[in-house]
Amino acid sequence: MPRESNITQLQNAQDGEVEKAILEAVRSLRYGSVEIVVHNAKVVQVERKEKLRFAAPPAGS
Repeated sequence: MPRESNITQLQNAQDGEVEKAILEAVRSLRYGSVEIVVHNAKVVQVERKEKLRFAAPPAGS
């Protein structure tokens, strides 16, 4: 049983790191998207795409 317990603890720690990475990607983003890639029911990649928006110059400038 100790082996299963250690594996469960490791998975829980990794899940926590994944959650933190996703939250940080979303919190630090003003405009854009966060893409989460899942393989075999596990998050394997978090991709953050940021858009930079600039104010349009006034008409006639």
